[in-house]
Amino acid sequence: MSGPKLFSDKLISKLLDAKSVSVLTGAGVSAESGVPTFRDPGGIWEKFRPEQLANFDAFISDPDFVWQWYQHRREIMRNVQPNDGHYALAEMESLFPDFNLITQNIDNLHRRAGSKNIYELHGNIERNYCISCRKYYNDVSPEEKQALKCSCGGLVRPDVVWFGEMLPYETLMKAEQCAMNSDVFLSIGTSAEVYPAATLPLIAKESGAYVAEINIRQTVITEDLDEFITGKSGVILKRLTEIIKSELKVQ
Repeated sequence: MSGPKLFSDKLISKLLDAKSVSVLTGAGVSAESGVPTFRDPGGIWEKFRPEQLANFDAFISDPDFVWQWYQHRREIMRNVQPNDGHYALAEMESLFPDFNLITQNIDNLHRRAGSKNIYELHGNIERNYCISCRKYYNDVSPEEKQALKCSCGGLVRPDVVWFGEMLPYETLMKAEQCAMNSDVFLSIGTSAEVYPAATLPLIAKESGAYVAEINIRQTVITEDLDEFITGKSGVILKRLTEIIKSELKVQ
């Protein structure tokens, strides 16, 4: 297949030799499917301040208002589909002995595309749980406009990480271990402004991995990494996967 060169031969060589590959994805990957982002112009937080909606105190103060907003967000995400980047990453999982997908996204598009080994740093909007007994409620009707009450009497909240909350400890520890053990680490579509996720590419680099960043614009960590690839992740990841499969003679 002909076309412009999107990335270096060194990245291809490193991937072909890699036993362990880890990937960090951010909002830019889902934006290509039409999911609004938080920080870009026209993003999801332009109409509401984050502190109005995405924190525990706001939920306790007005659970129905917060619940309705998350139902609206779920509706948006139900109506979008995984893009070429999601599908390419799902395909990559079968090409390496150890492949780890770490995501900051809560939209479940990676799983819908077929990825299996996923570490969800910020949760998953399709899951919900009781704040009292931790019972999960994952089959919630889109028509449910009021915050649910658990059988124990507790409020049911979205299983996402809100402002002021810690990331799930075990998931974060596994993600850091993946970064430390990777031969190649790809940082894709993330602003590198949200911590502690933003430290993962740097941890991988310090641990000896070849770290490439794929984004439509440079970030604050770009100069600390091995390679910057500019463009849409769907195009780049699809081409990257095609080349790896060709070199490995995988159908």
